[in-house]
Amino acid sequence: MAPNSLTERNDERNVQTREETRSNERYIRPAVNIVETEEGLFLTADLPGVAKGDIDVNVEKGILTITAPAKSNLTGTPVYSEFQLGNYYRQFTIPDSLDHEKAKADFVNGILTLRIPKAEIAKPKRIEVQVG
Repeated sequence: MAPNSLTERNDERNVQTREETRSNERYIRPAVNIVETEEGLFLTADLPGVAKGDIDVNVEKGILTITAPAKSNLTGTPVYSEFQLGNYYRQFTIPDSLDHEKAKADFVNGILTLRIPKAEIAKPKRIEVQVG
């Protein structure tokens, strides 16, 4: 990614994640794609087994947090199982040059799509040169 880009400061090592705490709960890091455009950031996260109303997306002090519990709606006694559902948890540091108030999120077929536009002050502006 180009230097000085919006995601340049996206260093997850500085964010204490729940995976690193001594909590007894197990958390799953969802797969995420982040794309920077001239308008802002476009994030997609894979959250299978999550209900739309259970997703929590929060921005506080420059940290974007995504949390969501995954639940199975199958009834009966498990006979064989190769994977377990758990709670999803992911954090990213995002720059102040994004307008968090105008962020929009959609959730379709287990994919969370989050759009965070650049703040007007962060968008490049062309200055007209007057000939005089």
